[in-house]
This record gives sequence, C-alpha cells and structure tokens, in this order.
Amino acid sequence: MKFMRSVVAGTPGAGKSTFVRMLSDMEVVDTDRRATDETSLYKRKTTVAFDFGRLALGPNLELHIYGTPGQARFNFMWDMLIRRAHTYIMLVTANRPRDFVYARQIISFMNQRVQIPMMVGLTHMDCPGAWSQKEIMLALGYINAKNRPPVVIINPNDKTSVVEAMLVLMGLVIAGSNVKLSNTP
Repeated sequence: MKFMRSVVAGTPGAGKSTFVRMLSDMEVVDTDRRATDETSLYKRKTTVAFDFGRLALGPNLELHIYGTPGQARFNFMWDMLIRRAHTYIMLVTANRPRDFVYARQIISFMNQRVQIPMMVGLTHMDCPGAWSQKEIMLALGYINAKNRPPVVIINPNDKTSVVEAMLVLMGLVIAGSNVKLSNTP
C-alpha cells in the first residue's frame, strides 16, 4: 500500500475542516474545541491540533488529508504536518481581506519548510465583499502570473467542488512526478 499526504491550510473559518470532511471516505478524526478567541466571531468551534480524513484512490493507494488549525499559536502543528506532506492547498476566505496578510504569512511558513506542489483555494467568493481572484493573488504577494500557483474557487460544502480542487492538486503531483509516495501512513 502506498500513501500520499495532503495538507489543507488556511486562516480560521476558511473551510479547512469542512473540506476534509467533504473529501474523506471515513469518519473524520477532529480536534475541534470551543473557540475562545476572535475566531468565535465566525464559528463556535475551532480545530486545535488537526483534522484527519482518508480517501482510497485505488486498491493500493490512499490519500491522507490533514486539516491544520488556523491560529498561529498552533503553528507547531503546521510544522509537524507539512514536513511529511506531499502537497498542500492554502484556503483563503475571499470576503475577509484583513486575513490576506495572515494567509501570506502561512504560505511563507509552509514554503520555508518544504518545496512541494501547492495551490490556492478561494472560499466565500459568493459572499458580499469578496475580492476578485486577481486582487487576492496580488494581496498574497503573487505579482507575476508566471510564478503564481494554481488557483481554484472552492465551496467546501460542495463535494464536487472539493473533488475538483483535489484533482487539480493531484495533477500538480503528476506533472512534477518527483513526489515519492510513502509506504507508511
């Protein structure tokens, strides 16, 4: 059996846990607790360690999906999860521009630790105040379109949307083909 690990990172409330739940073919292991900081403005509970889901991609290949906590105080978990990952997706909430600088910091954190295929997933694009894809990518520091990671619009509550995003991410793995899958979970 071969295993591939993908990390779903992002700011609080971007849809990481929902993304993992929507994609997983097993009951997701989560570490949700009552939100006690500014995150409580968006949701009642928040991830404090990680979410874990699994998707069988064939008889001999499993995708393990890890959702990170959004708050910086849990960045030790980001570090642990990203170091064993083969890919990651950064979820960015399009209607909260005050989160864009923080999203940029998370991307920098991840990229300082690993150089693996990544993409940006824009959530809440249908909400009032959502910025355009071009504006968000500029805010994230991607000035030159040639150096920009793939960007997809994602509704974490829609399985088709989540699966399509994961297919784009898998396409990056195939295109890079230097990703070595693991024999251990």
